[in-house]
Amino acid sequence: MANLSLPKDFLWGYATASYQIEGSTNIDGRGDSIWDVFCQQPGKIADGSSGVVACDSYRQYKQDVALLKLLGAKAYRFSISWSRVIPHGGRSDEVNQLGLQYYVNLVDELLSNGIAPMVTLFHWDLPQKLYERYGGFLNKDEFVADYVRFAKVMFEALGSKVKYWITFNEPWCSSILGHSSGVFAPGRSSDRERSSEGDSSTEPWIVGHHILIAHGAAVKLYREEFKPRHGGIIGITLNGDWTLPFDADSKDDLEACQRKLEFSIAWYADPIYHGEYPASMRSQLGSRLPSFSPEEKALVHGSNDFYGMNTYCANYIRHRSTPATADDYSGNVDILLSNKAHQPVGPITQSPWLQPYPPGFRKLMKWISGRYGRPPIYVTENGTSIKGENDLSREEILKDDFRAEYFRGHVNALAEAVSLDGVDCKAYMAWSLLDNFEWAEGYETRFGVTYVDYQGGQKRYPKESAKVVAQLFNSLCQ
Repeated sequence: MANLSLPKDFLWGYATASYQIEGSTNIDGRGDSIWDVFCQQPGKIADGSSGVVACDSYRQYKQDVALLKLLGAKAYRFSISWSRVIPHGGRSDEVNQLGLQYYVNLVDELLSNGIAPMVTLFHWDLPQKLYERYGGFLNKDEFVADYVRFAKVMFEALGSKVKYWITFNEPWCSSILGHSSGVFAPGRSSDRERSSEGDSSTEPWIVGHHILIAHGAAVKLYREEFKPRHGGIIGITLNGDWTLPFDADSKDDLEACQRKLEFSIAWYADPIYHGEYPASMRSQLGSRLPSFSPEEKALVHGSNDFYGMNTYCANYIRHRSTPATADDYSGNVDILLSNKAHQPVGPITQSPWLQPYPPGFRKLMKWISGRYGRPPIYVTENGTSIKGENDLSREEILKDDFRAEYFRGHVNALAEAVSLDGVDCKAYMAWSLLDNFEWAEGYETRFGVTYVDYQGGQKRYPKESAKVVAQLFNSLCQ
């Protein structure tokens, strides 16, 4: 095996999201987000919990930064709670200076400790007032204008200090999980047992379209008014996992693998890098997939300074021979965890959807690099849960050998992609710095390299995996 290495200035660290860690949801003027309201609905969250307290990071952010420094992190990716900064969310609504100051203080604390802040403007927590006023993402003109104003507030407050900006985290989740399956806020779906509102055949494609336009508009603003002064970079983070054919000898299954990647990743990346949606999506969805006006196309095309990549696992993909249903969102395929020979993708975790497969990480990076002209890739999330971790004692949780092995496999796969495949990867943010509120899974699932004692004042205890991540990058970044 060739010697693997990463550039000496490779940026590595950890990622979190505002609603998952901050808590203090009704403190210092913060308004409700759609997740605050969603969590109040019975049956939506596995353990009936919410982000009301979470990791208490609103009050303990200095402990978080001290933890990052202890772990040797070079960067910290966190997100902004839009409704903490603008409680009602709208472009004519008042900015909450106490909420804004929290993020100024956090960035200053990071910089004073030599840690680069990487700011995600939006990680799923839309202000509830915007959803009530006009349906949130579903209203293009209103949503785009309100989002751009929110982005401008953040650029003005932090632009001179922050060099890495992400417009949206995983728009696939806002579109599909929020407006098709209904398992994420705002919970819209055609399934009337799940939601009284929503059209799974149309809404996810409309939402995705509007998010892309909002992304392009915010990037235009940043490039015109802030980048010339501050020299930062901006992009969007997309999620997607590697695909393996259910039957390796089936041409249909091999083609289905590509189709699945297009319906999850290329849905957003193709308009940004190529100017139009994938042909496979247009073929299946027809007029349900919106079209860009010439002005919108110009706004979106070329709107990434880097490719933000979130990935966790892989799936086996099987072609469906029957016509796609109206609510299908994956390219008319079956998404499976074992293949024709009954071989699993990887070991079981606490998350039903997540079975680790490190070789897929390298292959996916190579696929992205090849399809989009070798863009600089910033891995903004990668990590794993552990089956039954939450049921263990603190001492047992701290010895998270499974997670440590996950990071060994995936970081080495990243180094292979860079050293052997010529992929231009510049950063890796492990998910997550802290155990936290894991959305619909509540607190039953832990993803952190740090144990958070939810019953003991949210105290933090680094796990074994945190040491391993530092060792990996210290050895590779020579």
